[in-house]
Amino acid sequence: MTRHLISIEDLERDDIERILERAEAFSEVTDRHIKKVPALRGRTVLNLFYEASTRTRSSFELAAKRLSADVVNFAASGSSVEKGESLKDTVLTLAAHSPDAVVVRTPWAGAATMVTNWTDAAVVNAGDGKHEHPTQALLDVFTLKQKLGGLDGRSIWIVGDVAHSRVARSNILAFQKMGAKVTVCGPPTLIPRGIEALGCEVQYDLTRLRDADVVYALRMQNERMHDAYVPSLREYAARYQINGRRLGPRQVLMHPGPVNRGVELSGEVVDSPQAVITMQVKAGVVVRMAVLYELLSGAPADDRVTSPEEPQLA
Repeated sequence: MTRHLISIEDLERDDIERILERAEAFSEVTDRHIKKVPALRGRTVLNLFYEASTRTRSSFELAAKRLSADVVNFAASGSSVEKGESLKDTVLTLAAHSPDAVVVRTPWAGAATMVTNWTDAAVVNAGDGKHEHPTQALLDVFTLKQKLGGLDGRSIWIVGDVAHSRVARSNILAFQKMGAKVTVCGPPTLIPRGIEALGCEVQYDLTRLRDADVVYALRMQNERMHDAYVPSLREYAARYQINGRRLGPRQVLMHPGPVNRGVELSGEVVDSPQAVITMQVKAGVVVRMAVLYELLSGAPADDRVTSPEEPQLA
């Protein structure tokens, strides 16, 4: 694994499998009465969020705290950003506090890569515009490995607003690295031109949806749309909503959240046993623990304090 995690392209299959094994070990911690290990005691993790987030921000914060790291949470709202401070100057200001890792989420593609030039800390991309969201892909792979045992030979359909989804790009790359066949499906206006170059198949209707082992629905990302990509949400739902009529009884249903009930998913399938959406949220903490550990555990042994009560997970 490289010094930063900016893209799934930074990882080989062996790297992904090692992170998943580490996450599995950390999952034991979440079942303890005291949900902490001292693996990153004395380290500082800075969460730098320029976009609203519930799942990603809270899980990165929990992940760092369960590894005993100190956590600083930065949100653009209420900060000097509102006074016109640039991303670069904000990073340089906060880097003066010597964080060991910077977790960054921004609406700008490529911003996470730029941050690596302004700090000596390890940088984790928690979503950069329409580019990538690598830790979401890792937690999705972890969830599917728990549910199905593995991805080799599986068929996964990613349905919906692919054009504006950073999750879609990361998941296409990750699922394929783990041996799955990926199909993206949606209205032509929401399928990026040339996406086949990533190795996936493209469909524009749900006729063959039952071929899939896994159906991964994407949210309509209205906040990133500046044009009318579909006539109406009602018409989109009529043609592309995953509901009880379209979802097969043995198919696994996933969604990165937040769900727009009644648009990309009907309420009945969200609440069905086939949906693993809550499993995905739970996986987020242990997978992000594993990512932070992988990036920061290279400290000298004397700097990492362990105790008999809370053994270092190896």
